[in-house]
Amino acid sequence: MKEEKVYLTLQNGQVFEGKRFGARGDVLGELVFTTGMTGYIETLTDPSYYGQIVIQTFPLIGNYGMILSDRESKKPYLTAYIVREFCDKPSNFRCESTVEEYLKQNNIVGVYGVDTRELTKTVREAGVMNAVISSRPVSDVAAIGKFAIRDAVMNCTCSDRIDYKADKAKRKVALWDFGAKENIVRELVNRGCDVMRLPAWYTAEQILALKPDGLMLTNGPGDPAENTGIIENIRKLAGKLPIFGICLGHQLFALAMGGKTKKMKYGHRGANQPVKELKTGTVYISSQNHGYEVLADSIKGVGTLSFVNANDNTCEGVEYPELNAFTVQFHPEACAGPLDARDLFDRFMNMMDGGKKNA
Repeated sequence: MKEEKVYLTLQNGQVFEGKRFGARGDVLGELVFTTGMTGYIETLTDPSYYGQIVIQTFPLIGNYGMILSDRESKKPYLTAYIVREFCDKPSNFRCESTVEEYLKQNNIVGVYGVDTRELTKTVREAGVMNAVISSRPVSDVAAIGKFAIRDAVMNCTCSDRIDYKADKAKRKVALWDFGAKENIVRELVNRGCDVMRLPAWYTAEQILALKPDGLMLTNGPGDPAENTGIIENIRKLAGKLPIFGICLGHQLFALAMGGKTKKMKYGHRGANQPVKELKTGTVYISSQNHGYEVLADSIKGVGTLSFVNANDNTCEGVEYPELNAFTVQFHPEACAGPLDARDLFDRFMNMMDGGKKNA
């Protein structure tokens, strides 16, 4: 195959050269990086990357191919994918196709041969910015800066209710889908929960009418403050049933309680983020994918800070004991890992069981 040169033009005017793989085309998106050494299948299919051009900092991607059963959603939601080098001859007994074949099938633009180390350093120094991938360098840099991700949650949520049944189900969980990763569903089903996956446009009244034992607020993409309707519905649900929020769900619950969020310089994306539990001093290694944070001071008097990021001390978890709710910024259900904080799902089970650990 003939190599085709491509240009990545950043909002700040910098231009990086690379080569095309995957689908052809010119695209515009928000440029972010993720530091995971494995789990590129999960990265490609995580709805939280909606509207974003994703840089993999690990230099070789695709060595175990694509395995559809490991996907976190039925299709990729990212805008484009940038790697240093991709493997076109993967070796794994579960492999079903190559990364390039998967990108082509799903019309996702890929770029390889870029100096991803230099590109990542640029994003770390300047912060997250927009970028264009094109066959020719772009001269109108000002136009690149005008791009913004809009209506992200509504573009990633399920279109209708989906039910998942557990063997010998003990509980019924309403999973409010803001762009949910499949492994959240798996973790609940494996713990004996029938799961009702509900679109983001469901109202508080519709959710309560289903009489769930608990409510899961899932991860998802975009600016949390944009979701004013969902925030208002969460406010109506708080205190009515046990609630567990993950990632975007964590941010939305804080906003519903009067808290504030802000966009981070370059966010936390990868499978090696250390988080410290304040109650015990234990440090967990976590998987994360978010560009916004809850401002810890903004939830004082309403919630109690439970986890902080060990690198930058940002808010990673909040407890709301009077409302029978807790939320975390990281992913305790993470696949391909780590699974240090998976027992948070057991805590949610205990809450739904009325605090009786062996119920």
